[in-house]
Amino acid sequence: MSAKVPLARSLYTDAARALMLERMNERFDGKVVLVTGANSGIGEAAAAQFAKAGATVFGIGRRKDALEEARARHPQIKWLMADVAKPNEARAMVEAVVTEGGRLDVVVNNAGIGTFGPLEALTDAQVREQFEVNVFGVSAITAAALPALKATKGSVVNISSAAGHKSMPGASHYAASKAALESLTRSWAAELAPAGVRVNAIAPGPTDTPVFHKLGAPADVLKAAFVKQVPLGRLATSDEIAKWIVAISAPSVTWVTGQILSVDGGMSL
Repeated sequence: MSAKVPLARSLYTDAARALMLERMNERFDGKVVLVTGANSGIGEAAAAQFAKAGATVFGIGRRKDALEEARARHPQIKWLMADVAKPNEARAMVEAVVTEGGRLDVVVNNAGIGTFGPLEALTDAQVREQFEVNVFGVSAITAAALPALKATKGSVVNISSAAGHKSMPGASHYAASKAALESLTRSWAAELAPAGVRVNAIAPGPTDTPVFHKLGAPADVLKAAFVKQVPLGRLATSDEIAKWIVAISAPSVTWVTGQILSVDGGMSL
């Protein structure tokens, strides 16, 4: 009997993912989507894919220069500047999106920050910043968006990480912040289900984004180290992760909530 349980679970997971794949080409016409951290990497890819699917997309970034560069690449997206680590800015940004968009159907909490280093090397400010962006910012945005999301029976997609459910020596506080985000995802899903609001998370494995150039070590060395941890033997592309963000947000996906979907090349195995 015990041998049949993993098989049944595997078949269920395969069926669920096959269904999600069918949703990757679904249209979002008339829907309004908010994506934080949208000026590069996974956030940019997700914003572009939502726009291609017909959504009105609001892309959020905190640096003016990066935002203007993203605007030039994606003029079809509406761009707003806000620092999600500052609750007042986060709430004002959501209010601006709802006012201009007239509604809100999907919130993608993608903005995040990670500081790598051993425990004794991190400053209090570095530890605090990771939780302010990865946890407190997500909470402020989601809370501000709830009235609009309840009105549309919308969806929240939190962007976690493989680090959120496995040990990450040298990045312990980043991993802890993502573990907190996954816990919030499950709790909010149960809390908001009566209102028809779905809450899920995508947990990417190592993805080839500009973040590798901001971690204080040679990017090629870091990439090679992460590739060794991935059974599929490579990094993901931003587009590969973004497909699942869009799929789990699809209007017809009405029966999936509280899930942490690992899109990590097998890293979690």
